Amino acid sequence: MAGRRTASGEVFDPNAMTAASKTLPIGSTVIVTNPENGKSVKVRINDRGPHVRGRSLDLSRRAAEELGITEKGVARLKVERVDSKSARSRTTNVAEESVSATTH
Repeated sequence: MAGRRTASGEVFDPNAMTAASKTLPIGSTVIVTNPENGKSVKVRINDRGPHVRGRSLDLSRRAAEELGITEKGVARLKVERVDSKSARSRTTNVAEESVSATTH
């Protein structure tokens, strides 16, 4: 919910390119791609969740809008963790996962 503190300590901003993950490290970066329309976004993990079985990420409203999934609310998307420490981002793992959009 907008204005609440995230697990990273920052205030949640639905307009930021962020996501919550149960397993990815806070501060890590992932590229999320919608295979239905080919749109991709890069988001930073700043919170824990989603707290719904079978979902791996909870995207901010802005990220969900850019991916075109706000109407659906939940979609199977390609999630790639990238190593932002290297000069070139490198994919460390890829999976198609159930991802939800935060719409509040």
